[in-house]
Amino acid sequence: MSDHINHECGLALIRLLKPLEFYEKKYGTNSYGLNKLYLMLEKQHNRGQDGAGFASVKLDTEPGQRFLHRERSANQNPIQEIFDTSNKRIAEEINNNPSFKDNLELQKKEIPHISEVFLGHVRYGTFGKNSKDAVHPFLRQNNWMHRNLIVAGNFNMTNNKELFENLVLLGQHPKEMSDTVTVMEKIGHFLDNEVAKIYRDLKKENVSKMDASPLIEESLDIPRILRKASQDWDGGFTIGGMLGHGDAFVIRDPAGIRPAFYYVSEEVVVVASERPVIQTVFNTSFDEIKEVNPGDCIVIKKNGKIQIKNVIKPVEKKACSFERIYFSRGSDKEIYSERKKLGSLLFPQILKAINNDLQNTVFSYIPNTAEVSFYGMVHEAQDFMNKHAEKKILSEGDKISKEKLRELLALRPRIEKVAIKDAKLRTFITDDSNRDELVRHVYDITYGSIKKSDNLVIIDDSIVRGTTLQKSIIKMLDRLCPKKIIIVSSAPQIRYPDCYGIDMAKMTDLIAFRAAIELVKENDKEDLIHKVYEQCLLENKKPVNKIKNLVKKIYSSYSDDQISNKISSMLKDDDINAEVDVVFQSIDNLHKACPNNLGDWYFSGVYPSPGGNKVVNKAFINYYEGSSSRAY
Repeated sequence: MSDHINHECGLALIRLLKPLEFYEKKYGTNSYGLNKLYLMLEKQHNRGQDGAGFASVKLDTEPGQRFLHRERSANQNPIQEIFDTSNKRIAEEINNNPSFKDNLELQKKEIPHISEVFLGHVRYGTFGKNSKDAVHPFLRQNNWMHRNLIVAGNFNMTNNKELFENLVLLGQHPKEMSDTVTVMEKIGHFLDNEVAKIYRDLKKENVSKMDASPLIEESLDIPRILRKASQDWDGGFTIGGMLGHGDAFVIRDPAGIRPAFYYVSEEVVVVASERPVIQTVFNTSFDEIKEVNPGDCIVIKKNGKIQIKNVIKPVEKKACSFERIYFSRGSDKEIYSERKKLGSLLFPQILKAINNDLQNTVFSYIPNTAEVSFYGMVHEAQDFMNKHAEKKILSEGDKISKEKLRELLALRPRIEKVAIKDAKLRTFITDDSNRDELVRHVYDITYGSIKKSDNLVIIDDSIVRGTTLQKSIIKMLDRLCPKKIIIVSSAPQIRYPDCYGIDMAKMTDLIAFRAAIELVKENDKEDLIHKVYEQCLLENKKPVNKIKNLVKKIYSSYSDDQISNKISSMLKDDDINAEVDVVFQSIDNLHKACPNNLGDWYFSGVYPSPGGNKVVNKAFINYYEGSSSRAY
């Protein structure tokens, strides 16, 4: 992706189902769970580079022994740092205490992270501080083991302010207003209620406080706690948690916006944000890994019993399509084929943009994530050329000369590695003010690969802001002196903000919105902007489930092509010699390519939860008022 957007945290939960001695004997390590967690987070580092953290819980510890440990980092290379820290601690403890060396029981008792339950997280911050304090997992501590709560998640709540106020009305004093703290305290509140209820029942049976604790642990109904806690949540979420005594869970939002997959064997239960992570780390097949259904929770009790229950009534499934376009790793077999399909479905529009002149057209891509859609685009071009050659050969029959036949059989798309990514430079791009100049040098070009009579077709995953294209990439490509540059987006026009975990919350960040506003102004309809602003103010006073997305009115008078043409003109600075054209995927074709991920609110404005409509109207209000504040 040429535009840099933060997005999509990654989650990993591991529960070992056998005693630690089993893994030491079979795999030769006291840190089987820790090692697997490291691999799972490393395989999801594409989902978060602002921070990483994990927590572990030991089962069946004695009073006076620590049962919960946590590592977090917001430094550069955070995954490496947290596991270096934990592995170094393990090695030092064993080296400094000879009695630990061949005694796994002592190691578990005395050394952090020689444990049975693990929850890990990689973070991209969409809002708030990028400091260690903002890194998951979050911890709610208590002197009763079963009331310790550890939470990590890939989520954003659209109604965090209301959820926070509800906690205050309960008499609580949350330490901050982040949605992670709010969600944790909400779950914690109902956990406390559940514990209190079970204890009251046990007290009636004259069970002592000491004897009550293990009975409470057994009786805790985690699905019921999650059902109550999530009653008012509006957002996209995959949230994982652990309790201090060893219960663990993951819950997914009712529209399936955020992804979650799980795998169960005789040895482990594993949950992750991406399927191929589990496939690779645990050497499993595609079919052995299941998707957590929308609104469901998966619970692993301390005794190893697994529960999968629906706790939030599912709504129409609107799994995030950006997962398939860009966010998730392309090593998933479904995502790989879907990205190829995205590229192939764009070919008719590309053919029109180059005026059917394949002979004088070079195809390339912006490295590295657009590579798979590039293959789909090129395969479609090759099929088109093959059909053309076949038609010619059949029409001429026996009259065709050997030279002509050879010429037709040699027809194939011209492919060049025009843009080359220097990955080493990426780590230095730390803020918006430096990004434009540095991105120009992150990508280098292959000189001599283009003729002056050539069209250059270059595919990207998506176009969000357009600033990197305008200020860096198009200028770089223009140095090759093509006749025309066609930028192809495998995603449709991004017209609306996201509020479920992608850092696209401001209207002015979106080039499609800026293009629509330009068209409105050019057509002397500026009063429409004021009308929509006034209507949004009134609309957002309604109950949230009655609110409609009124920002659609800004786009309603203009076709997709009109907005694409305006974007093309906005991307071309005066110093660019080549003609510039932009081709976007259609929403219909997106759905054809990705039939199981129909969440397209950033393209269509159709939000999967009521809070989304309130957020988009608020984002427009902020735009009109010149406010840079968050819309949710």
